[in-house]
Amino acid sequence: MRFSFQMLPEQPVRDLVRAVALADELGFYACYSADEIYHKDMWLIFAAAAERTEQIRVGPCVAPVFLRDPAQVAQMAATLDELTSGRAEVVIGIGNIALLEQYAVEWKGTRPIARLREAHHVIRALLDTGELDFAGDFFRYSGVFTAARPVAERVPVKIGAMGGPRSMELAGEVADGLLTACAYSPEALRYAVDCVRTGADRAARDWRALDVGDSVLGAISPDGEAAKEAARVLGAFYLPSMPPGLIERHGLDPAELRPVLDAFAAGDVQRALELTPGEVADRLVVAGSPEEWGERISRDFEPSGLNHLLVSFADPFTVRSWAGRDIEGLPDLEAQMTLLHREVLTQLAEDAV
Repeated sequence: MRFSFQMLPEQPVRDLVRAVALADELGFYACYSADEIYHKDMWLIFAAAAERTEQIRVGPCVAPVFLRDPAQVAQMAATLDELTSGRAEVVIGIGNIALLEQYAVEWKGTRPIARLREAHHVIRALLDTGELDFAGDFFRYSGVFTAARPVAERVPVKIGAMGGPRSMELAGEVADGLLTACAYSPEALRYAVDCVRTGADRAARDWRALDVGDSVLGAISPDGEAAKEAARVLGAFYLPSMPPGLIERHGLDPAELRPVLDAFAAGDVQRALELTPGEVADRLVVAGSPEEWGERISRDFEPSGLNHLLVSFADPFTVRSWAGRDIEGLPDLEAQMTLLHREVLTQLAEDAV
């Protein structure tokens, strides 16, 4: 199984660049980052980190096709690929639904999966050829060309999706993989893998050759309770972005969580956190000691059919920034990355031999 660092770029830029360099040094497969207005610009951060890294792959997860023109995404990805000597990747998706609503984007009933399919075609074509003539229902280009050319023979273009099933099936049908998010239960993990397999079978592709991953929120510490407390705090913030079906696949009732969602919608963060039961938040994170992490990965993630796990960390900076709380015994971002790699991932690799 591959393991990557999923970045929520809010810390000082120098700290973020240093974190990408550390992920490279530790041997993480890739560093992905949210491509949203909420955070700092991940394209610029990865450009700054390019010369400080040697092996790690980098890219957006996800670039939203309702807010970013796919030809522009291809141009930026090709430039990033040159900067990194062939280590760029692209993960596209419909985007953060809450963010689309803040942008007053009407996406319901607009055939978003068809838009996503077209966007994938546009990015793939421009990356592969540098030229673009396309007349679709959502995107149209005539005689477009770019000097931005990737170094890699093929830049991977994957699809990010949370709810499914059609977006996940599309990933299996046309893309280089699926990176889902917020799937923690065996049911949610199996659902994502089964959808990819369905799409791949439809296109006569081998789904096992695709990158099928899951982005999870986590916290790790020798003090397992401190890690769990931090992850619970940040885990609650993901509830508003989770589709009802995904919530249900974790054994939760969306109706019972309505007061939490309403409090977040009203901007009352502390009220929302108070209303989120600890046992609910525990289902939406991976947290604890190194031993607990190893058990969780071996029990739930490895048997699911996934071949890639992306981890974003509930570190002190983010917990303080999002919730105004300080948690004693919680290591900083770099310490958590190091602890996960040296005490969990290294042991899992040795056990697999």
